[in-house]
Amino acid sequence: MSVFDIAGRAMSAQLVRLNATASNMANAGNVSGSEAQAYRAIRPVFRSSTERPGVSTVDVEQVVTTNAKPVKRHDPAHPLADKNGDVWEAAVDSSAELVDMIESSRNYQNNVQVLQTAKSLMLDTIRMGK
Repeated sequence: MSVFDIAGRAMSAQLVRLNATASNMANAGNVSGSEAQAYRAIRPVFRSSTERPGVSTVDVEQVVTTNAKPVKRHDPAHPLADKNGDVWEAAVDSSAELVDMIESSRNYQNNVQVLQTAKSLMLDTIRMGK
């Protein structure tokens, strides 16, 4: 596995993480008529993948739904309100999602930098051979 493979897989994993964050942010504030139907945040689960000593990358094992509980709110005027006049807001912490988005974006950018550095070093090595 080359540095390009390792960084590429890491970038793919961070892209899955960014997509999960985007889904969570898109559903933040949504309401539902029941607790069971309310949106719950999703998170990717990463697994370290070691091919041989000194060569390791990451795989996305699965995407799971969090155990966060939706927030019950009394709003009898809402069209989705149940017979008691309650609705359930999506179980999404917008602040935590923003932090996760920034962190995954920076990790993605770091891997882009790894690829650019590897490319530059390879080109410099080729130039030395001329």
